[in-house]
Amino acid sequence: MTHSTVSATALYDIPGPVTRKRHFAYGVISTIVLLALVGWVLYLLFDTDQFTSEKWRPFTYKGIQELLLRGLGNTLKAFAYAAVLSLALGAVLAVGRLSVHRPVRWVSTLLVEFFRAMPVLVMIFFIFVALKVQPLPALVAGLTLYNGSVLAEVFRTGINSVDRGQREAGYALGMRKTQVTTFVLAPQAVRAMLPTIISQLVVALKDTSLGYLITYEEFLHAGKLIASNLDYGLPFIPVVMVISPIYIGMCMLLSWFANWVAGRERRNPKTKAVGVTPTEPGTFLPGAK
Repeated sequence: MTHSTVSATALYDIPGPVTRKRHFAYGVISTIVLLALVGWVLYLLFDTDQFTSEKWRPFTYKGIQELLLRGLGNTLKAFAYAAVLSLALGAVLAVGRLSVHRPVRWVSTLLVEFFRAMPVLVMIFFIFVALKVQPLPALVAGLTLYNGSVLAEVFRTGINSVDRGQREAGYALGMRKTQVTTFVLAPQAVRAMLPTIISQLVVALKDTSLGYLITYEEFLHAGKLIASNLDYGLPFIPVVMVISPIYIGMCMLLSWFANWVAGRERRNPKTKAVGVTPTEPGTFLPGAK
């Protein structure tokens, strides 16, 4: 038995023939149930005439296509602003929470806990209505405050998870706390933090759909206009079937990017061992005695 097999089965027994048959049966039953569910949904869609050409005809019009593309562009623009600002705010708040100065640490903790507990929709509405901010800045500000506070905890936890010896080694070399955090702890914590960071950015991407509640013309708002303002039997389901896969595709693309970056980090470490040619017996080595 190889080392990898031993590691993989250290916490449980290797399943026997009866258990393997039971797991296979579970898999078959689950597949049948999922296929039946998909078939039932398709039956309902066909039964309610959701695939008739009349309900899909609006998507062939240039004006409708331009409306969807404009909404998609606005969604990506809001997400880009919110993602960059959330990462920056998260880094600042994380540094504040790790500060040795109590006032800075307390203020940062208060901000993080407050914005994490506040519903993002409430913040967006407050900024839009009470502060009378335009839709795009209001949406970006709400997403930034919420996701930045969550990312602050991600950054803080990731940095604290690095082995204590790494921190002490940096101090032993005469580095300041900022240098230790920037050049020693943060690079090592990136691998552990990356999946969680991307997951939170996926949340920010999906939450851009809240912009339609404050009249921001993003992707969901464009779909709502199509479904409610056309005289084609209200093609609500076709609009959902067009918009949903695009949202899912964008989220999957972010997840794929995170896995690609993590895999590249594993395959290409920053330090590589230098190959040494083995010496022949009796070869004189400089410095040897």
